[in-house]
Amino acid sequence: MKKTYLFSLLLLLSVFTFQSCQDNDDVAAPVNLDIQDFIWKGLNQYYLWQADVPNLADDRFANQIELNAFLKGYPVPENLFDALRVDKTIDRFSWIVDDYLELEGALQGTTKNDGIDFGLSYKPGSTTEIFGYVRYIIANSDASTKSIKRGDFFTAVNGTQLTISNYQALLAADSYTLNMADYNGTTVVSNGKSVALTKTVLAENPILINKVITSGSHKIGYLMYNGFYADYDTQLNDTFAFLKSQGITDLVLDLRYNGGGSVLTATRLASMITGQFTGQVFAKQQWNAKINSYFETNSPESLKNNFTDKIGTTAINSLNLTKVYILTTHSTASASELVINGLKPHITVVQIGDVTTGKNVGSVTLYDSPTFGKANRNPNHRYAMQPIVLKIVNSVGFGDYFNGLQPNYLLKETVSTYGVLGDTTEPLLSTAIGKITGTAKMLKQNPEKGFEYFKDAKSINGLQNQMYLEKAPEGLLKALK
Repeated sequence: MKKTYLFSLLLLLSVFTFQSCQDNDDVAAPVNLDIQDFIWKGLNQYYLWQADVPNLADDRFANQIELNAFLKGYPVPENLFDALRVDKTIDRFSWIVDDYLELEGALQGTTKNDGIDFGLSYKPGSTTEIFGYVRYIIANSDASTKSIKRGDFFTAVNGTQLTISNYQALLAADSYTLNMADYNGTTVVSNGKSVALTKTVLAENPILINKVITSGSHKIGYLMYNGFYADYDTQLNDTFAFLKSQGITDLVLDLRYNGGGSVLTATRLASMITGQFTGQVFAKQQWNAKINSYFETNSPESLKNNFTDKIGTTAINSLNLTKVYILTTHSTASASELVINGLKPHITVVQIGDVTTGKNVGSVTLYDSPTFGKANRNPNHRYAMQPIVLKIVNSVGFGDYFNGLQPNYLLKETVSTYGVLGDTTEPLLSTAIGKITGTAKMLKQNPEKGFEYFKDAKSINGLQNQMYLEKAPEGLLKALK
Protein backbone atom coordinates (compact mmCIF):
# COMPACT_ATOMS: atom_id res chain seq x y z
CA MET A 1 0.00 0.00 0.00
CA LYS A 2 2.83 2.35 0.92
CA LYS A 3 4.63 1.63 -2.37
CA THR A 4 1.45 2.35 -4.34
CA TYR A 5 1.11 5.69 -2.55
CA LEU A 6 4.76 6.54 -3.24
CA PHE A 7 4.47 5.93 -6.96
CA SER A 8 1.08 7.63 -7.06
CA LEU A 9 2.69 10.74 -5.64
CA LEU A 10 5.59 10.48 -8.08
CA LEU A 11 3.28 10.09 -11.03
CA LEU A 12 1.11 12.94 -9.78
CA LEU A 13 4.19 15.13 -9.50
CA SER A 14 5.11 14.16 -13.06
CA VAL A 15 1.62 15.03 -14.27
CA PHE A 16 1.82 18.46 -12.62
CA THR A 17 5.25 19.13 -14.12
CA PHE A 18 4.17 17.96 -17.57
CA GLN A 19 0.95 19.99 -17.40
CA SER A 20 2.83 23.10 -16.29
CA CYS A 21 5.15 22.74 -19.27
CA GLN A 22 2.17 22.43 -21.60
CA ASP A 23 0.48 25.48 -20.05
CA ASN A 24 3.57 27.63 -20.59
CA ASP A 25 4.37 26.43 -24.09
CA ASP A 26 2.03 26.11 -27.00
CA VAL A 27 4.75 24.62 -29.18
CA ALA A 28 5.26 20.87 -28.83
CA ALA A 29 8.34 18.95 -29.88
CA PRO A 30 8.20 17.89 -33.54
CA VAL A 31 7.69 14.19 -34.21
CA ASN A 32 11.29 13.71 -35.29
CA LEU A 33 12.37 14.89 -31.82
CA ASP A 34 9.89 12.80 -29.83
CA ILE A 35 12.55 10.50 -28.42
CA GLN A 36 14.95 13.32 -27.57
CA ASP A 37 12.14 15.31 -25.91
CA PHE A 38 11.25 12.27 -23.80
CA ILE A 39 14.87 11.77 -22.76
CA TRP A 40 15.35 15.37 -21.62
CA LYS A 41 12.06 15.64 -19.74
CA GLY A 42 12.43 12.25 -18.07
CA LEU A 43 15.96 12.99 -16.86
CA ASN A 44 15.03 16.52 -15.84
CA GLN A 45 12.33 15.09 -13.60
CA TYR A 46 13.90 11.94 -12.16
CA TYR A 47 17.68 11.78 -12.66
CA LEU A 48 19.44 11.52 -9.32
CA TRP A 49 22.16 13.97 -10.41
CA GLN A 50 19.80 16.37 -12.22
CA ALA A 51 21.13 19.35 -10.24
CA ASP A 52 24.70 18.55 -11.34
CA VAL A 53 23.97 18.64 -15.08
CA PRO A 54 23.63 22.25 -16.31
CA ASN A 55 21.67 21.23 -19.42
CA LEU A 56 19.07 19.55 -17.20
CA ALA A 57 18.44 22.61 -15.05
CA ASP A 58 14.77 23.55 -14.65
CA ASP A 59 15.50 27.06 -16.00
CA ARG A 60 17.92 25.97 -18.75
CA PHE A 61 15.38 26.61 -21.53
CA ALA A 62 12.81 29.41 -21.50
CA ASN A 63 10.34 27.48 -23.64
CA GLN A 64 9.84 24.43 -25.83
CA ILE A 65 11.24 26.24 -28.88
CA GLU A 66 14.59 26.69 -27.12
CA LEU A 67 14.54 23.09 -25.95
CA ASN A 68 13.81 21.89 -29.50
CA ALA A 69 16.78 23.85 -30.82
CA PHE A 70 19.02 22.14 -28.26
CA LEU A 71 17.63 18.68 -29.00
CA LYS A 72 18.24 19.06 -32.74
CA GLY A 73 21.95 18.94 -31.97
CA TYR A 74 21.56 15.28 -30.97
CA PRO A 75 20.03 13.33 -33.88
CA VAL A 76 21.13 10.06 -32.22
CA PRO A 77 19.07 9.58 -29.01
CA GLU A 78 21.78 7.58 -27.26
CA ASN A 79 24.23 10.46 -27.73
CA LEU A 80 21.83 12.86 -26.04
CA PHE A 81 21.31 10.44 -23.16
CA ASP A 82 25.06 10.16 -22.61
CA ALA A 83 25.53 13.93 -22.88
CA LEU A 84 22.98 14.51 -20.13
CA ARG A 85 24.63 12.17 -17.62
CA VAL A 86 27.19 13.21 -15.04
CA ASP A 87 30.74 11.94 -15.27
CA LYS A 88 30.67 8.21 -16.02
CA THR A 89 32.90 7.50 -13.04
CA ILE A 90 29.99 8.72 -10.88
CA ASP A 91 27.09 7.32 -12.88
CA ARG A 92 28.21 3.87 -13.98
CA PHE A 93 24.78 2.29 -14.27
CA SER A 94 22.20 4.41 -16.19
CA TRP A 95 20.97 2.84 -19.44
CA ILE A 96 18.80 3.55 -22.44
CA VAL A 97 17.38 0.93 -24.82
CA ASP A 98 15.63 1.17 -28.16
CA ASP A 99 13.28 -1.72 -27.36
CA TYR A 100 11.60 -1.73 -23.95
CA LEU A 101 10.37 -5.29 -24.50
CA GLU A 102 13.95 -6.51 -24.23
CA LEU A 103 14.48 -4.39 -21.12
CA GLU A 104 11.31 -5.66 -19.42
CA GLY A 105 12.29 -9.26 -20.06
CA ALA A 106 15.84 -8.84 -18.82
CA LEU A 107 14.67 -7.26 -15.56
CA GLN A 108 12.67 -10.44 -14.89
CA GLY A 109 15.44 -12.83 -15.92
CA THR A 110 14.27 -13.45 -19.50
CA THR A 111 16.93 -12.87 -22.15
CA LYS A 112 18.16 -14.24 -25.45
CA ASN A 113 20.72 -16.57 -23.99
CA ASP A 114 22.75 -19.68 -24.82
CA GLY A 115 22.78 -20.68 -21.15
CA ILE A 116 26.37 -19.92 -20.15
CA ASP A 117 26.87 -17.60 -17.21
CA PHE A 118 30.49 -16.57 -17.56
CA GLY A 119 33.11 -14.23 -16.24
CA LEU A 120 35.77 -12.39 -18.19
CA SER A 121 39.29 -11.59 -16.98
CA TYR A 122 42.45 -10.12 -18.44
CA LYS A 123 45.01 -12.57 -19.69
CA PRO A 124 48.05 -12.51 -17.38
CA GLY A 125 50.41 -9.79 -18.55
CA SER A 126 47.95 -8.23 -21.00
CA THR A 127 45.89 -5.04 -20.81
CA THR A 128 43.87 -5.76 -23.95
CA GLU A 129 43.37 -9.52 -24.36
CA ILE A 130 40.80 -11.25 -22.19
CA PHE A 131 39.52 -14.77 -21.64
CA GLY A 132 36.27 -16.24 -20.42
CA TYR A 133 35.44 -18.87 -17.85
CA VAL A 134 32.16 -20.66 -17.21
CA ARG A 135 30.61 -19.96 -13.81
CA TYR A 136 27.47 -22.07 -14.19
CA ILE A 137 25.13 -23.46 -16.83
CA ILE A 138 21.47 -22.39 -16.94
CA ALA A 139 19.00 -25.26 -17.02
CA ASN A 140 17.02 -26.02 -20.21
CA SER A 141 19.42 -24.00 -22.35
CA ASP A 142 21.43 -24.90 -25.44
CA ALA A 143 24.58 -25.03 -23.33
CA SER A 144 22.98 -27.57 -21.00
CA THR A 145 22.98 -30.03 -23.91
CA LYS A 146 26.61 -29.42 -24.91
CA SER A 147 29.96 -30.54 -23.59
CA ILE A 148 30.73 -27.46 -21.51
CA LYS A 149 30.73 -27.01 -17.74
CA ARG A 150 31.63 -24.81 -14.81
CA GLY A 151 35.35 -24.04 -14.77
CA ASP A 152 35.92 -24.38 -18.52
CA PHE A 153 37.98 -21.63 -20.21
CA PHE A 154 37.57 -19.95 -23.60
CA THR A 155 39.85 -17.41 -25.27
CA ALA A 156 38.23 -16.79 -28.64
CA VAL A 157 34.93 -16.69 -30.52
CA ASN A 158 34.80 -18.05 -34.08
CA GLY A 159 38.60 -18.10 -34.06
CA THR A 160 38.99 -14.45 -33.04
CA GLN A 161 40.83 -13.69 -29.80
CA LEU A 162 38.64 -11.87 -27.26
CA THR A 163 39.79 -8.34 -26.45
CA ILE A 164 38.39 -5.41 -24.48
CA SER A 165 37.32 -3.80 -27.75
CA ASN A 166 35.64 -6.75 -29.54
CA TYR A 167 34.11 -8.92 -26.81
CA GLN A 168 30.68 -7.26 -26.92
CA ALA A 169 30.26 -7.71 -30.66
CA LEU A 170 31.57 -11.28 -30.63
CA LEU A 171 29.44 -12.46 -27.71
CA ALA A 172 26.31 -10.62 -28.86
CA ALA A 173 25.76 -12.87 -31.88
CA ASP A 174 22.76 -15.22 -31.82
CA SER A 175 25.04 -18.15 -32.54
CA TYR A 176 28.78 -18.59 -32.34
CA THR A 177 31.54 -21.07 -31.58
CA LEU A 178 33.61 -20.76 -28.42
CA ASN A 179 37.24 -21.73 -28.80
CA MET A 180 38.15 -23.49 -25.58
CA ALA A 181 41.36 -23.29 -23.59
CA ASP A 182 43.27 -24.58 -20.55
CA TYR A 183 45.17 -22.88 -17.75
CA ASN A 184 48.76 -24.13 -17.75
CA GLY A 185 49.71 -22.60 -14.41
CA THR A 186 51.01 -19.42 -16.01
CA THR A 187 48.53 -18.34 -18.63
CA VAL A 188 45.46 -19.45 -20.60
CA VAL A 189 46.20 -21.26 -23.87
CA SER A 190 44.02 -22.74 -26.59
CA ASN A 191 43.45 -26.50 -26.42
CA GLY A 192 41.99 -26.94 -29.91
CA LYS A 193 38.48 -27.77 -28.70
CA SER A 194 35.37 -25.79 -29.55
CA VAL A 195 31.69 -25.61 -28.60
CA ALA A 196 28.99 -24.30 -30.96
CA LEU A 197 26.15 -22.48 -29.17
CA THR A 198 22.83 -20.95 -30.17
CA LYS A 199 20.81 -18.44 -28.17
CA THR A 200 17.11 -18.84 -27.46
CA VAL A 201 14.67 -16.80 -25.39
CA LEU A 202 15.43 -18.19 -21.96
CA ALA A 203 13.85 -17.51 -18.57
CA GLU A 204 16.36 -18.15 -15.80
CA ASN A 205 15.03 -19.29 -12.45
CA PRO A 206 17.31 -17.42 -10.01
CA ILE A 207 17.03 -20.21 -7.41
CA LEU A 208 19.90 -22.38 -8.65
CA ILE A 209 20.52 -24.51 -5.55
CA ASN A 210 18.48 -25.06 -2.39
CA LYS A 211 19.62 -27.74 0.02
CA VAL A 212 20.27 -28.60 3.66
CA ILE A 213 23.72 -29.67 4.87
CA THR A 214 24.08 -31.46 8.19
CA SER A 215 27.39 -30.87 9.94
CA GLY A 216 27.61 -31.97 13.56
CA SER A 217 24.80 -30.35 15.49
CA HIS A 218 24.18 -27.82 12.72
CA LYS A 219 21.57 -28.08 9.99
CA ILE A 220 22.79 -25.55 7.44
CA GLY A 221 20.53 -24.23 4.73
CA TYR A 222 22.36 -23.38 1.51
CA LEU A 223 20.66 -21.18 -1.07
CA MET A 224 22.36 -20.06 -4.27
CA TYR A 225 20.29 -17.17 -5.57
CA ASN A 226 21.31 -15.50 -8.82
CA GLY A 227 18.87 -12.66 -9.49
CA PHE A 228 16.23 -10.56 -7.74
CA TYR A 229 13.39 -11.22 -10.19
CA ALA A 230 9.97 -10.43 -8.69
CA ASP A 231 8.24 -12.99 -10.92
CA TYR A 232 9.95 -15.70 -8.86
CA ASP A 233 9.15 -14.30 -5.40
CA THR A 234 6.52 -16.95 -4.73
CA GLN A 235 9.02 -19.70 -5.57
CA LEU A 236 11.56 -17.99 -3.33
CA ASN A 237 9.01 -18.01 -0.52
CA ASP A 238 8.40 -21.73 -1.14
CA THR A 239 12.15 -22.27 -0.91
CA PHE A 240 12.16 -20.72 2.55
CA ALA A 241 9.17 -22.86 3.49
CA PHE A 242 11.32 -25.91 2.71
CA LEU A 243 14.27 -24.60 4.73
CA LYS A 244 11.95 -23.79 7.62
CA SER A 245 10.36 -27.24 7.51
CA GLN A 246 13.82 -28.81 7.77
CA GLY A 247 14.50 -26.93 10.99
CA ILE A 248 17.73 -25.33 9.80
CA THR A 249 19.93 -23.71 12.44
CA ASP A 250 22.05 -21.62 10.05
CA LEU A 251 21.79 -20.14 6.55
CA VAL A 252 24.42 -19.64 3.86
CA LEU A 253 23.08 -17.28 1.19
CA ASP A 254 25.20 -17.47 -1.96
CA LEU A 255 25.04 -14.20 -3.90
CA ARG A 256 28.40 -14.53 -5.63
CA TYR A 257 26.92 -14.25 -9.17
CA ASN A 258 23.87 -12.15 -8.29
CA GLY A 259 23.95 -8.81 -10.13
CA GLY A 260 20.79 -7.55 -8.42
CA GLY A 261 17.27 -6.64 -9.47
CA SER A 262 14.09 -5.66 -7.68
CA VAL A 263 14.21 -3.60 -4.47
CA LEU A 264 10.87 -5.13 -3.52
CA THR A 265 12.29 -8.64 -3.86
CA ALA A 266 15.34 -7.66 -1.81
CA THR A 267 13.03 -6.42 0.96
CA ARG A 268 11.06 -9.67 0.83
CA LEU A 269 14.22 -11.81 0.94
CA ALA A 270 15.48 -9.90 3.98
CA SER A 271 12.08 -10.49 5.60
CA MET A 272 12.33 -14.23 4.90
CA ILE A 273 15.74 -14.41 6.53
CA THR A 274 14.47 -12.57 9.60
CA GLY A 275 10.76 -12.19 10.42
CA GLN A 276 11.13 -10.45 13.75
CA PHE A 277 11.33 -6.93 12.30
CA THR A 278 8.03 -6.60 10.40
CA GLY A 279 7.15 -2.93 9.99
CA GLN A 280 10.65 -1.72 10.87
CA VAL A 281 12.87 0.08 8.35
CA PHE A 282 14.93 -2.12 6.06
CA ALA A 283 16.12 0.65 3.74
CA LYS A 284 15.49 4.31 2.94
CA GLN A 285 15.39 6.03 -0.44
CA GLN A 286 17.09 9.31 -1.33
CA TRP A 287 15.93 10.94 -4.60
CA ASN A 288 17.11 14.12 -6.30
CA ALA A 289 16.59 17.32 -4.31
CA LYS A 290 13.28 18.45 -5.81
CA ILE A 291 11.60 15.04 -5.56
CA ASN A 292 13.03 14.29 -2.13
CA SER A 293 11.82 17.64 -0.83
CA TYR A 294 8.34 16.94 -2.15
CA PHE A 295 8.11 13.61 -0.37
CA GLU A 296 9.69 14.77 2.87
CA THR A 297 6.96 17.39 3.03
CA ASN A 298 4.01 15.30 1.88
CA SER A 299 4.79 11.68 2.78
CA PRO A 300 8.16 11.01 4.45
CA GLU A 301 7.12 7.45 5.39
CA SER A 302 6.81 6.62 1.70
CA LEU A 303 10.58 6.90 1.31
CA LYS A 304 11.06 3.88 3.57
CA ASN A 305 11.18 0.22 2.58
CA ASN A 306 9.98 -1.73 5.61
CA PHE A 307 10.35 -5.39 6.48
CA THR A 308 7.15 -7.20 5.57
CA ASP A 309 5.34 -10.41 6.46
CA LYS A 310 3.40 -10.84 3.22
CA ILE A 311 3.72 -11.19 -0.55
CA GLY A 312 0.38 -9.77 -1.56
CA THR A 313 -1.95 -11.73 0.70
CA THR A 314 0.40 -14.71 1.12
CA ALA A 315 2.29 -15.02 4.40
CA ILE A 316 6.07 -14.90 4.12
CA ASN A 317 7.95 -17.93 5.41
CA SER A 318 10.45 -16.38 7.81
CA LEU A 319 13.38 -18.07 9.54
CA ASN A 320 13.78 -15.55 12.40
CA LEU A 321 17.57 -15.79 12.18
CA THR A 322 19.91 -13.50 14.10
CA LYS A 323 22.94 -14.33 11.92
CA VAL A 324 23.38 -15.07 8.22
CA TYR A 325 26.44 -16.04 6.17
CA ILE A 326 26.61 -14.44 2.71
CA LEU A 327 29.02 -15.43 -0.07
CA THR A 328 30.16 -12.69 -2.45
CA THR A 329 32.43 -11.94 -5.39
CA HIS A 330 33.12 -8.78 -7.35
CA SER A 331 30.00 -9.65 -9.39
CA THR A 332 27.75 -9.30 -6.32
CA ALA A 333 25.92 -6.05 -6.98
CA SER A 334 23.01 -3.69 -6.35
CA ALA A 335 20.05 -5.50 -4.73
CA SER A 336 22.46 -8.13 -3.39
CA GLU A 337 24.45 -5.39 -1.69
CA LEU A 338 21.19 -3.87 -0.46
CA VAL A 339 20.35 -7.11 1.36
CA ILE A 340 23.76 -7.18 3.03
CA ASN A 341 23.73 -3.50 3.98
CA GLY A 342 20.05 -3.47 4.96
CA LEU A 343 20.38 -6.46 7.28
CA LYS A 344 23.51 -5.28 9.10
CA PRO A 345 21.78 -2.94 11.60
CA HIS A 346 19.39 -5.74 12.56
CA ILE A 347 21.33 -9.02 12.60
CA THR A 348 24.90 -10.27 12.29
CA VAL A 349 25.96 -10.56 8.65
CA VAL A 350 29.11 -12.62 8.01
CA GLN A 351 30.35 -11.85 4.49
CA ILE A 352 32.76 -14.35 2.96
CA GLY A 353 34.44 -13.95 -0.43
CA ASP A 354 35.52 -10.90 -2.42
CA VAL A 355 34.70 -7.19 -2.28
CA THR A 356 31.36 -6.51 -3.98
CA THR A 357 30.72 -4.24 -7.00
CA GLY A 358 29.69 -1.09 -5.11
CA LYS A 359 26.27 -0.24 -6.58
CA ASN A 360 24.38 1.73 -3.96
CA VAL A 361 21.95 3.41 -6.34
CA GLY A 362 18.67 2.35 -7.93
CA SER A 363 16.81 2.94 -11.15
CA VAL A 364 13.30 2.87 -12.56
CA THR A 365 12.02 2.29 -16.08
CA LEU A 366 10.83 5.47 -17.79
CA TYR A 367 8.66 5.29 -20.93
CA ASP A 368 7.69 7.99 -23.40
CA SER A 369 4.28 8.82 -21.96
CA PRO A 370 2.73 11.83 -20.16
CA THR A 371 3.54 10.25 -16.78
CA PHE A 372 6.62 8.23 -17.89
CA GLY A 373 4.68 5.04 -17.12
CA LYS A 374 3.52 2.22 -19.40
CA ALA A 375 0.08 3.67 -20.10
CA ASN A 376 -0.35 5.86 -23.20
CA ARG A 377 3.17 5.22 -24.46
CA ASN A 378 4.22 6.88 -27.69
CA PRO A 379 3.37 4.29 -30.38
CA ASN A 380 6.03 5.59 -32.76
CA HIS A 381 9.00 4.03 -30.99
CA ARG A 382 10.04 1.61 -28.22
CA TYR A 383 12.74 3.60 -26.51
CA ALA A 384 12.85 3.44 -22.71
CA MET A 385 15.32 4.62 -20.11
CA GLN A 386 16.64 3.01 -16.96
CA PRO A 387 18.31 6.01 -15.33
CA ILE A 388 19.63 6.09 -11.79
CA VAL A 389 16.98 7.93 -9.78
CA LEU A 390 17.83 7.25 -6.14
CA LYS A 391 20.41 6.20 -3.61
CA ILE A 392 19.48 3.61 -0.99
CA VAL A 393 20.78 3.61 2.58
CA ASN A 394 20.05 1.29 5.49
CA SER A 395 17.99 2.08 8.59
CA VAL A 396 20.88 3.93 10.27
CA GLY A 397 21.62 5.99 7.16
CA PHE A 398 24.68 4.15 5.82
CA GLY A 399 24.94 3.67 2.09
CA ASP A 400 28.43 4.81 1.15
CA TYR A 401 29.86 1.69 -0.42
CA PHE A 402 30.71 3.01 -3.90
CA ASN A 403 33.91 0.94 -3.77
CA GLY A 404 32.09 -2.20 -2.64
CA LEU A 405 31.26 -3.94 0.62
CA GLN A 406 34.31 -5.44 2.32
CA PRO A 407 34.01 -9.10 3.40
CA ASN A 408 34.65 -10.24 6.94
CA TYR A 409 36.75 -13.03 5.46
CA LEU A 410 38.48 -12.24 2.17
CA LEU A 411 38.64 -15.24 -0.16
CA LYS A 412 38.69 -14.53 -3.87
CA GLU A 413 37.15 -17.19 -6.05
CA THR A 414 39.68 -18.69 -8.48
CA VAL A 415 38.83 -20.77 -11.52
CA SER A 416 41.48 -23.43 -10.96
CA THR A 417 39.94 -24.24 -7.55
CA TYR A 418 36.30 -23.65 -8.47
CA GLY A 419 34.84 -26.86 -7.11
CA VAL A 420 31.23 -27.96 -7.59
CA LEU A 421 28.59 -25.43 -6.53
CA GLY A 422 26.73 -26.69 -3.47
CA ASP A 423 29.37 -29.27 -2.61
CA THR A 424 30.72 -28.99 0.92
CA THR A 425 34.30 -28.98 -0.41
CA GLU A 426 33.73 -25.97 -2.67
CA PRO A 427 36.07 -23.30 -1.23
CA LEU A 428 33.62 -20.51 -0.35
CA LEU A 429 30.92 -22.82 0.99
CA SER A 430 33.50 -24.91 2.83
CA THR A 431 34.78 -21.76 4.53
CA ALA A 432 31.26 -20.76 5.57
CA ILE A 433 30.59 -24.22 7.01
CA GLY A 434 33.89 -24.04 8.88
CA LYS A 435 32.98 -20.67 10.37
CA ILE A 436 29.54 -21.94 11.39
CA THR A 437 30.82 -25.10 13.05
CA GLY A 438 34.16 -23.78 14.26
CA THR A 439 35.91 -26.73 12.63
CA ALA A 440 37.99 -25.07 9.92
CA LYS A 441 40.34 -22.19 9.26
CA MET A 442 40.34 -19.89 6.27
CA LEU A 443 41.74 -21.39 3.09
CA LYS A 444 44.93 -19.80 1.81
CA GLN A 445 44.52 -17.57 -1.24
CA ASN A 446 45.45 -19.36 -4.47
CA PRO A 447 48.38 -17.85 -6.44
CA GLU A 448 45.94 -17.43 -9.35
CA LYS A 449 45.24 -13.92 -7.97
CA GLY A 450 46.85 -12.58 -11.19
CA PHE A 451 43.52 -13.09 -13.00
CA GLU A 452 42.13 -9.56 -12.94
CA TYR A 453 38.32 -9.38 -13.20
CA PHE A 454 36.97 -7.50 -16.23
CA LYS A 455 33.25 -8.18 -16.76
CA ASP A 456 30.65 -10.92 -16.43
CA ALA A 457 27.63 -12.12 -18.39
CA LYS A 458 25.14 -10.07 -16.36
CA SER A 459 27.04 -6.79 -16.51
CA ILE A 460 27.99 -6.75 -20.20
CA ASN A 461 24.87 -4.88 -21.33
CA GLY A 462 23.82 -3.63 -17.90
CA LEU A 463 20.28 -4.99 -18.13
CA GLN A 464 20.82 -7.65 -15.45
CA ASN A 465 23.06 -5.57 -13.23
CA GLN A 466 20.37 -3.26 -11.88
CA MET A 467 18.66 -2.36 -8.64
CA TYR A 468 15.25 -1.11 -9.64
CA LEU A 469 11.87 -0.15 -8.26
CA GLU A 470 8.78 -2.10 -9.24
CA LYS A 471 6.02 -0.08 -10.89
CA ALA A 472 2.39 -0.65 -11.85
CA PRO A 473 1.50 2.45 -13.86
CA GLU A 474 -1.88 1.32 -15.19
CA GLY A 475 -3.34 0.72 -11.73
CA LEU A 476 -1.82 3.91 -10.42
CA LEU A 477 -3.24 5.99 -13.24
CA LYS A 478 -6.72 4.76 -12.34
CA ALA A 479 -6.09 5.74 -8.73
CA LEU A 480 -5.25 9.27 -9.82
CA LYS A 481 -8.54 9.80 -11.64
